[in-house]
Parts: sequence; structure tokens; C-alpha cells
Amino acid sequence: MAAKDDLGRRGERLAEQHLLARGYRLVERNWRCRQGEIDLVVRDGDALVFVEVKTRTSTAFGHPFEAITPVKLARLRRLAVEWCTAHPTERGRIRIDAVAVLAPRDAVPAIEHLVGVF
Repeated sequence: MAAKDDLGRRGERLAEQHLLARGYRLVERNWRCRQGEIDLVVRDGDALVFVEVKTRTSTAFGHPFEAITPVKLARLRRLAVEWCTAHPTERGRIRIDAVAVLAPRDAVPAIEHLVGVF
């Protein structure tokens, strides 16, 4: 399980770097509440963006985006509402994005970013 956790943390760091390099600003990482966790909260201009990061070493068990089901998206939406309730001074449009990281052990990672998945 530790290897999976390490892979997930690595993917989240890579996703964060990818977003920051494109002008996003980090608001919070790994925010938790009773309902779950939001990987990254960033700002894209005036938009408050909640980012789900999925990381895999290969596509042998499917593309990382395939793990983001309609049920998962609904949970992310509820988490976004919880985050906004906990941070009432943060304002702006709300968006949910997804970032897929393919990080093979001996190759350069590939990062894909889907804007506004929900």
C-alpha cells in the first residue's frame, strides 16, 4: 500500500507543478473532511478549481481518467461545496478539473488535464 500512496503523492506533485507552470495558483492541497479529500484546490483567474488527480504507472488496468466515474464526480461536487462552506471568504466561479498522470518507473511522466469535467 505504501508504494501506491507514494505513486499518488508523486502524481499530485507532478499535477501541481503542471498547473502552476500554466499560471494556476495553489490555494490548498490534500484538503480533508468527513466526506473525503480534495487533491488540489487552485485558482485559474477568478475561478476556484477543484482538481482530482489520478496516477498510474501504465494503462494496463485502464487510463487514469477511467477511474473518475459519475459517482466520483458527484462526490467531488459535494466536497467542493464542503470546502466552500469551510472557506467562506474564498469567492469565484467553481470548476472541477481532472488531471491524469502516467508515470512509468523508467520514463518521463505524461500529464493530461481535462478542464471542467463536471
